[in-house]
Amino acid sequence: MIGAGPAGLTAALYLARFRRRFLVLDAGQSRAAWIPTSHNHPGFPNGVSGKDLLARQRRHARRYGAHIRKAEVGSLAVSPDGFRLTAGSRRFTARTVLLATGVIDNEPKLPDLERAVARELIRICPICDGFEAQGQSIGVIGHSAHGVREALFLRTYSDDVTLIHVGEPRTLSHEDRAQLKAANLPLIETPIDKVQVENDRIVAFSTGGKVCRFDTVYSALGSTPRYLLAEQAGAQVDEQGRLLVDEHQNTSVEGLYAAGDVVRGLNQMTVAESEAAIAATDIHNRLRAMGL
Repeated sequence: MIGAGPAGLTAALYLARFRRRFLVLDAGQSRAAWIPTSHNHPGFPNGVSGKDLLARQRRHARRYGAHIRKAEVGSLAVSPDGFRLTAGSRRFTARTVLLATGVIDNEPKLPDLERAVARELIRICPICDGFEAQGQSIGVIGHSAHGVREALFLRTYSDDVTLIHVGEPRTLSHEDRAQLKAANLPLIETPIDKVQVENDRIVAFSTGGKVCRFDTVYSALGSTPRYLLAEQAGAQVDEQGRLLVDEHQNTSVEGLYAAGDVVRGLNQMTVAESEAAIAATDIHNRLRAMGL
């Protein structure tokens, strides 16, 4: 198993309780660790930080015998008996592999980004925490139609939403602009050249000299799936680089599974955990069918 975010650790729990012999290889790059507090993960009415959730999941999986090793997998290939993996100088073989490698956020070029995310001044996911931004002044940084969709979605929570478009003007279609105009949603099309924080508010100075003040800023710059290992093994991806899977989370390569953000769909921890449970159960049944 490659990856130890919410998906990988859920699969580890299931496979451990299925009494399967497996290894979790973790590069320690789960984007869940960036979450200051999640209020929409079931079972945590007072919220839970990403780091705390991951620590709880590790303890849970290890309680049933899961082995989690710090390692970054460099290659993945199909072999006659399953798969071959390399991580540094170590080589591994496996009958099945579950990819829970996630995505990399396309980060805005803003100073002290990690601290701003920790202070919840810059956010990544309006589905996760838009509720907490109710009534606030919200800036959305985007460079494509995705930014338009996210800005319009955030109108669910606030009437004070502004789209800061940092891409080329041509990346916004006539339809995109018409939607913004119909919603009376302000559009700024000058790049941001300076950002500072004053009294827990973000102040962004654009090159046009306009000063914009926001309570919180959302990055709608998208993400890049970590699909290279799957591609090495011959798995099919869609136009966004997301892995194509069947109803059991099996990729186009038999025995190679994928769960979580690297698969097309909502980038949500609960979705990732559900997909991992499906994949782990199918892995167990596949191995049983093989007499293993």
